[in-house]
Amino acid sequence: MANCIHMVKLCVGVDSVEQLIEYRARHYAPGEPNRHVTRMFPRRSDDLLNGGSLYWVIKGTIQVRQRIIRLEEVIGDDGIRRCAIVLDPELIRTTAAQRRPFQGWRYLEPAKAPADLPRARRAETALPPELNAALAEIGVR
Repeated sequence: MANCIHMVKLCVGVDSVEQLIEYRARHYAPGEPNRHVTRMFPRRSDDLLNGGSLYWVIKGTIQVRQRIIRLEEVIGDDGIRRCAIVLDPELIRTTAAQRRPFQGWRYLEPAKAPADLPRARRAETALPPELNAALAEIGVR
């Protein structure tokens, strides 16, 4: 029986959740699933598809997540097998949680995943990344 597991990944080239929202709006039609292609296919795919999400690290802090819909095998122009992570288009803001830099992606146990922000707070303007990181470091946010 599959357990739930999440994935955490650096959101390279993005400085804020708002910038990620703008990027998604330019590259995907409203309501269209988002795709993120990664080199490695997850061994725990059944667990990821059992309610897992991709938690994005922006400027050293987990700030938002997207629910994983499915995983698709894709072959790049170079003939290398890759994994397309198909994501729900909804970006769900989370409480801030610091993360050190890493390559690729990592699994994230549900007990260690940051909580979603209450629905009433999801539309708030994000704090500056430095302040958000400082608050996460001391466990305030």
